[in-house]
Amino acid sequence: MDLVLDVADYLKSKNERDYVLFIFGIYTGLRISDILKFRVRDVRDKDAVYIREKKTGKEKRFPLNHELKPVIRDYIQGKEDFEYLFKSPNFPNRPISRQQAYNILSEAGARFGISGIGTHTLRKTFGYHMYQQTHDAVTLKEIFNHADISITLRYIGINQDNKDKAIKGLTFKKRKHG
Repeated sequence: MDLVLDVADYLKSKNERDYVLFIFGIYTGLRISDILKFRVRDVRDKDAVYIREKKTGKEKRFPLNHELKPVIRDYIQGKEDFEYLFKSPNFPNRPISRQQAYNILSEAGARFGISGIGTHTLRKTFGYHMYQQTHDAVTLKEIFNHADISITLRYIGINQDNKDKAIKGLTFKKRKHG
């Protein structure tokens, strides 16, 4: 949890767009390809966002978390409805590329000694922390559109956590009975 906040603070100190991209990703669990398509009008004064998922083609509604809404509100102040939320500085009114999003996240991760951070990290972070707080794998499976709960648990790293805990807890010493 602290690491997530540290990365957010680091991005905020560097670039507001990158910070909002990170926050948007960890609070919605959306794929980066779907996040980059959002325009200001899609989020202005909204309680939820609607997307047609690029990967699945399914129409989905995602509520905007109460901690995310003020971040979005402040970020879009003064922006036009037609502007992309995560605008590229190099192209007039085009979003940053998937590669640029990857570079932003990867560089932030490297700053904290974490390798392997990519665009899926935001989605996985959302899932992992949602699971830790709710223990509701069924709802997460539905949010992620996974076919099976085992896929969801593996995707967010819960299976590995459980295996690590089981292995670390293994003992062959006699237990004292009280």
